[in-house]
Amino acid sequence: MSRWERLCAASDVPDGEARRFVVDGHPVAVVRIADDVYAIGDTCSHQKISLSEGDVHPETRELECWKHGSTFSLETGRPSCLPATRPVPLFSVKVEGDDLVVEVP
Repeated sequence: MSRWERLCAASDVPDGEARRFVVDGHPVAVVRIADDVYAIGDTCSHQKISLSEGDVHPETRELECWKHGSTFSLETGRPSCLPATRPVPLFSVKVEGDDLVVEVP
């Protein structure tokens, strides 16, 4: 059964940046683009590299792995270029008051 877990204050994730959290053993990259917040698995599916250290591409809603350049959709988790071929998981995330909360399995 899933549950909602507080991550941080909403202001702790600046616009156009990613932050890494570990929730119940799940590494999660949280990205804010304007008023939209996304949460995807923080481990690149090509190699075990933290995605939250990569660049955010607001115009395409993607997060780029800094090591080999694969970009992952913040909306679907799917990679849009090689070398990654498998998607990363998505997590539901929302703003509650001043906090960001994520749904964990």
